[in-house]
Amino acid sequence: MSGAKEIRTQIKSVSNTQKITTAMEMVAASKMRGAQQRMQAALPYAEKMRQVIGHLANANPEYQHPFLVRRDEVKRIGYIIVSSDRGLCGGLNNNLFRTIIKALRDHDQAGQETRLCTVGSKAIQFFSRLSAPVIGEVSQLGDTPSLQDLIGTVKVVMDQYAEGELDQVYICYNRFVNTMTQSPTVEQLLPLPEHADDETAKRTHSWDYIYEPSAPQALDLLLERYIESLVYQAVVENIACEQAARMVAMKSASDNAGKLIDDLNLAYNKARQAAITTELSEIVAGAEAV
Repeated sequence: MSGAKEIRTQIKSVSNTQKITTAMEMVAASKMRGAQQRMQAALPYAEKMRQVIGHLANANPEYQHPFLVRRDEVKRIGYIIVSSDRGLCGGLNNNLFRTIIKALRDHDQAGQETRLCTVGSKAIQFFSRLSAPVIGEVSQLGDTPSLQDLIGTVKVVMDQYAEGELDQVYICYNRFVNTMTQSPTVEQLLPLPEHADDETAKRTHSWDYIYEPSAPQALDLLLERYIESLVYQAVVENIACEQAARMVAMKSASDNAGKLIDDLNLAYNKARQAAITTELSEIVAGAEAV
């Protein structure tokens, strides 16, 4: 019965693992709902900010903020990479990193310099091994990140772009499509895309705001807050993706554990029957010998 005893130990071990993965699945499902709510709550603020910035830019065409000016020659490119702090979420981070690595290789072949700003422990660990310099990093933001924790890291990138040390800035994160699908996304952050003033371009009326102290100063402040809100939106959306991916991964692990337990139970029953048959054979043989 030694083989059956070992199988019984394996069954107990796999059952304990299944309990853990099932609990993690339920926790991830609960956290995902909260992350989705935060993701949806951040959208109206960024959208209204975008409309106001577009109106300001159109109303003051003589003032060109560096965030709105496109450089004729792009030599240095910055990437803000948003990842998770923890693993056990399937291929969420690896899929994003593969997309970024491909983009970095394309820039290298074109003779363009790249600089990285990493958000999340997984990105810090992965990109610290690459030759591209890391100009800023932040991790351990938790499930409810604060904008204050991101401002310092984002400001490093904004300052380098404003000073001309960077010609373009991209943000890389996982976009939440649905519970089963998370899409690796690379979007241009600076200079701001053309669609930032689409809404105001369609307006025919000529009203304007009253600015204090001045329109350029208001635009400067709003643009900084807008970039910060876009990065924050990417972080909370990536957290929603992380929880969804972890929920799916833990469900898959629980299902696989259940299948393994069934296989082990079958093997245990076969081993037990074989042991009983052997014992009966020995008893019959002993009786015949007597």
